[in-house]
Amino acid sequence: MAERIRPINVDAPPSTAKNSGDASKPAPNSKPLPPTYVVKLPREQILRYPPPENARKFHALTRGNKHSCCRRCCYFTLCLLTVIISAAIAAGVFYFVFRPEAPKYTIISVAIRGMNLTSVPFISPEFDVSIRTENPNDKIGIYYTKNSYVKVFYNDVKLSDGVLPAFYQPKNNVTVFQTALRGSNVVLGSAVKTTLINTQNERMVPLVVGLKLPVKFKVGFMNTWEITTKVKCDVIVDALNDKSNIVAKDCDYCVRLW
Repeated sequence: MAERIRPINVDAPPSTAKNSGDASKPAPNSKPLPPTYVVKLPREQILRYPPPENARKFHALTRGNKHSCCRRCCYFTLCLLTVIISAAIAAGVFYFVFRPEAPKYTIISVAIRGMNLTSVPFISPEFDVSIRTENPNDKIGIYYTKNSYVKVFYNDVKLSDGVLPAFYQPKNNVTVFQTALRGSNVVLGSAVKTTLINTQNERMVPLVVGLKLPVKFKVGFMNTWEITTKVKCDVIVDALNDKSNIVAKDCDYCVRLW
């Protein structure tokens, strides 16, 4: 509850009279000042019940912030839709103008040496793998850059690895190149060695050839950024020597744009 204190005159100047007789006389040209009241309110009451004019200002500002947030959200959504539509239009124009096609990869031959599975505890195999790359595009060339690799596995055991040469493949071109892969002191467990011997006796040895191919596409007068293509080829050979033939093969690939 509010408490009212007696009125006080805070603006009255101090008395300068020299005697009691002069004190009873008012100063010339002075006007009486209105009384001043001091009102005390509890703090929680001030916070809980603001004046009506402040409450109206608060509600007006709150509604303005909400409208501002809605406007920002609508603007952001509009910008995002504009970017998506522009990208879709650019992609459509690029496709209809250049008609891009994915390059094709396959393994055409595998020659193997150093696969002695009977007398030594470890092996150092050598693979000569011939890889066929095809660029079927009419208007796009392919740069094969550095940092490539080729690896040969048997049951998740890496037998050998190597790199591919860097070269440019023009449009509508087929290139076959041979790469030499080497393995050093590869240790095969007893179970893996037994399985490998059995598959060799059956003339059905499954191998996995993995390729990593960093490439750049030449589109007109421009080159794209470096794109990584990974190829996995499941290959079955009939022998583990330099006269081995491919019985079956299946290649799949994936592309990482960034």
